[in-house]
Amino acid sequence: MTEGSGHPGARDLALASHPGPTVAVSVFSVAMAAGAGAPPLTTALVGAAVLAGQLSVGWSNDWIDAERDAAVGRTDKPVGTGRLRVSTVRTAALAAAAACVVLSLALGWRAGLVHLATVASAWAYNARLKSTVWSWAPYAFSFGFLPLAIALALPGAPVAAWWAMAAGALLGIGAHGANVVPDLQDDRATGVRGLPHLVGGTATSIGTALALVGATVLLVLAPPGPPRAIAAGALVLAVGLTFAGAVLALSGGRSRLPFTFAIAVAAVDVILLVLSDWVVG
Repeated sequence: MTEGSGHPGARDLALASHPGPTVAVSVFSVAMAAGAGAPPLTTALVGAAVLAGQLSVGWSNDWIDAERDAAVGRTDKPVGTGRLRVSTVRTAALAAAAACVVLSLALGWRAGLVHLATVASAWAYNARLKSTVWSWAPYAFSFGFLPLAIALALPGAPVAAWWAMAAGALLGIGAHGANVVPDLQDDRATGVRGLPHLVGGTATSIGTALALVGATVLLVLAPPGPPRAIAAGALVLAVGLTFAGAVLALSGGRSRLPFTFAIAVAAVDVILLVLSDWVVG
């Protein structure tokens, strides 16, 4: 793998980090911490730890998949096109992972270990599990346990409600499906055989929609007390976004919009979570 003339640009390095989901998950985590009443320093540490972890995951993905991306001509991947050396992205991934360890443990050993487990799960997906029938599991684990990591960082180390973690797991499963469907053909060409590749694009798109809607329904109905007035509007919005994404995915194209819609559904769900009593103890 060679690199073009000059030093690797910051833009290409940022692109290799998968900036959309990286920024989204970091912002969502900050919103959850602040909404749960975390002190400003804790909220900032949560954001920094999650950002470092997400950067390490994004960069490790492009490092590990460099040969696959080059083989299928992924022009959106700077490493696959040769604009960045594999060694550059590998170094960035390892540096971000090291920073993640320090920042996570600064939140306390309980919160730190749980958060590091979610990051390790995502690395396991990149390294191996994406090519197995368990490809959905790291997404479910990482998204499901992120609320627990944030809750444990709060004063007194409370925990996250079961329904908050279950909704996170469903969002993770939905994000996995929405992210993989556009790449099914390229993945098959390079030997990737995860669960979506085994069941096919149609079943994956339907399962993705059910998981995303299920997460929102859970956040509307499971919190104690009657649903808030905003919950009905949030549910309608989430269903609309999910339906639009499913229609695009079922059309058989390679649009990334379904994944963008999945992130939008996650944003709606985070708002519902922040407005609910999701921290226990």
